[in-house]
Amino acid sequence: MLILFKLVLASGNKGKLEELRSLLEPYDITVYSLAHYPNMPETVEDGSSFLENAIKKAKEAAAYTGLPALADDSGLEVDCLNGQPGVMSARFAGPGKDDAANNKKLLQLMKDVSWEKRTARFRCVIAVCTPEGELYTSEGSCEGYILHEPRGTGGFGYDPLFYIPEYDKTFAELEMSEKNKISHRGRALQGAVKILAKMAGREE
Repeated sequence: MLILFKLVLASGNKGKLEELRSLLEPYDITVYSLAHYPNMPETVEDGSSFLENAIKKAKEAAAYTGLPALADDSGLEVDCLNGQPGVMSARFAGPGKDDAANNKKLLQLMKDVSWEKRTARFRCVIAVCTPEGELYTSEGSCEGYILHEPRGTGGFGYDPLFYIPEYDKTFAELEMSEKNKISHRGRALQGAVKILAKMAGREE
């Protein structure tokens, strides 16, 4: 069994790093981010699915750092747009565009879509890869609707437009503790934590 004490998160996102460290705290696993490896070449996310991109990022980070690596890829899938923006979620409005531009484009494309057809989901895939090539994956999703206008000031990306009927709130209106319980990334991370705990020989 692989005794895992160190892990690298294939991202420089501080929020993701703190979230993962918090979840893995009971298992004595030290988590680094790519901020500790500034010379690592950026991974080109050219996969056709969240799974392909997550696996590619995890494999490249594990190969470069010599540590087991965790990577995620996620985005929004809108049913009336045949699953768009999907893997292009962060670049939906074009290269260099921000969240506001992505949200504006989404609303424009859906301006004539009736409420019952505005169904969508956030989806996240997490991949864990060891330097030896062992690969594990975990997925999570959250179903909701796309509003006609933004609500809330929290979160990022499409959160102000993504409405959860059970809570009568958007992702941008939820408390972080609420969001982590039901979000696509939160659910995928729960599965990943179980994988990492098993790898570290510290299952509950």
